[in-house]
Amino acid sequence: MPFFKENNVLFAVLCMAQKIGYTFCMKKTNAMRILDGLKIQYETLSYDDDGEHKLEHGAAAMTAEKLGIDPAAVFKTIVMRTEKKEVVVFCQSALHEINLKKARTVAGAKEVTPVKQEELLALTGYVRGGCSPLGMKRKFRTFIDQSALTHEKVYVSAGLRGEQIALAPADLVRATGAEAVDLVLE
Repeated sequence: MPFFKENNVLFAVLCMAQKIGYTFCMKKTNAMRILDGLKIQYETLSYDDDGEHKLEHGAAAMTAEKLGIDPAAVFKTIVMRTEKKEVVVFCQSALHEINLKKARTVAGAKEVTPVKQEELLALTGYVRGGCSPLGMKRKFRTFIDQSALTHEKVYVSAGLRGEQIALAPADLVRATGAEAVDLVLE
């Protein structure tokens, strides 16, 4: 949409229209299409993506800061593989790390290890920093930390870096077919 980028006033008006339900500013992602198909209400939020998505840098917490939202309500998507090669998805609050013992227990596995960054796109259709628990190439068992259920809204990646989806936690659980469990590392 080069015309809109050049005409900032029109672009701003169209982006404001997006907030009331019109989507002119961004292309729909698989995650959004799934929510639309299920008739689940959501909103999208955009932020400047600096490309820094290393785990040790707290990308989810930085996303919350950029959007001015509670980091406890921002959920990062972590894709892991069991010793039997099953791919399992975990969603954890930006404030916490996943307790691997709890992750193994809920997955019924002896071992879980993070999927390598170079495998993520082929497995899920998403890149690190833009991995959504919604709309992956295949349906994987998904576990969401139960703390999500304490929030009015939770935020997950929309499937693109720099884009988040805000929705009710019960709707996220329904759309992903997830199980809400305790995953917090204490």
